[in-house]
Amino acid sequence: MKSYSIQEINSILNGELLGTTSHKITGPEHLSKATENQISFIGNKKFVHLWKSSKASVAIVNLNLLVEPTENRAIIKVKDADLAMAKLLEVFNPDLPKLEQDIHPTAVIDETAKIGAHCKIGANCYVGKNVELGDNVHLYPNVVIFEASKIGYRTVIWSGTVIRERTEIGNDCIFHLNVSIGADGFGYRPKEDGSGLLKVPHIGNVIIGNNVEIGANSSVDRAKFSATIIGDGCKIDNLVQIAHNCVLGRSCIMAGSSGLAGSVTLGDGVIIGGASSIKDHVTIGSGAVVGGGSGVMSDVPAGKTVVGYPATDARDTFRQWVAIKKLGKA
Repeated sequence: MKSYSIQEINSILNGELLGTTSHKITGPEHLSKATENQISFIGNKKFVHLWKSSKASVAIVNLNLLVEPTENRAIIKVKDADLAMAKLLEVFNPDLPKLEQDIHPTAVIDETAKIGAHCKIGANCYVGKNVELGDNVHLYPNVVIFEASKIGYRTVIWSGTVIRERTEIGNDCIFHLNVSIGADGFGYRPKEDGSGLLKVPHIGNVIIGNNVEIGANSSVDRAKFSATIIGDGCKIDNLVQIAHNCVLGRSCIMAGSSGLAGSVTLGDGVIIGGASSIKDHVTIGSGAVVGGGSGVMSDVPAGKTVVGYPATDARDTFRQWVAIKKLGKA
């Protein structure tokens, strides 16, 4: 178990240390659950009162909050407690499961595949024809990568993930359990004779940039033609659907159970709240925010926050909700 003195922790956070404690810190925990060997954090004034009854020996506290050290208990003042705690979580982060062999004997790797230096390929993986893996790629057991796909340096792909043919993935990406990349887009048209539905072929691919993280059980579909594109630095939560021919700019965030219909375009830094749905062919401008549970039916200007179903300007929507609530009480 890792443990650190209060001085060692403060050197990591570079904060203002007030008070001291003799306890070694073995990890972080909520104020209400912490023990004397744990550290917690206070980033909002509504949690300040919990410090008095908490057993935590140390708290990371926002500069603007009035919190005092007590006997054998210290505080570390920082500009942003959330960011400081994120830095500390890296320190206490357990090592990832190790793949003891470079290539497990049950892995199937086509002879035309190019495998970079120091790659790890787990049990029962499949690497198809003309696949290229950059240096230090890690494939955990039961990953499938179909032909002509390219994966950049230091990318980590967890078990159950399937990457369809001709996908291009950048460096330093993380794909969590059971991600689907490059499945057919959802496209059907009524047959001319009325006998049923005609499946529309999707012959494009998926292109994913650098430093992209995709959560468990999320899907990114291949394009009808051209490419579905996920820009550098995008972070995708669990159970997210990104349909064919969508284009995401840099550093977009999509929370769990949200979805983009076909040919949606997101600018840079767009935030999509959980369980939100975006209509096909909609463009959401850079820096825009879509509130959780919203349904976006038309374009959203850059920097705008929208909420509701159908999603409209957040301020207008909140005023409408207040008015409806007052009518209900009338």
